[in-house]
Amino acid sequence: MKSGCPDVMKLSWPAWALLLAVSIAAAQAPVGDLTSREQAIQRGQQAAGTAYRDLRQAQYDAKLAEQDFLNAQEAQRVAREHADEMKRQMDAAKKALDAAKLKESQTRKRYDEALTRVDEAFKKPPDKK
Repeated sequence: MKSGCPDVMKLSWPAWALLLAVSIAAAQAPVGDLTSREQAIQRGQQAAGTAYRDLRQAQYDAKLAEQDFLNAQEAQRVAREHADEMKRQMDAAKKALDAAKLKESQTRKRYDEALTRVDEAFKKPPDKK
């Protein structure tokens, strides 16, 4: 940003209209009205300066808001990726749980069958030789 005079090209339309109105009023003022003309010019310049500062502040606020939006958008993207990864981990854990329960069930069935064979073996009379 340059120091010194404000960049005239960046003035808003209301500021331009105000400057134009002040210029027209100044051109039409009689010589005797010089004091009121100068006061009007000063008021116009002050109003234009205030409007320009307000414009710059609004531009700055808009830039901050845009950056906040971009930051929030990036945070949402990262959170979505994290949620997707957690979902993949949960699905893998569910598959592992289902496989472990199936293996437990199959192992329990073999165990029960082995116990049944042992019980049947005890119920048979011993072989006579």
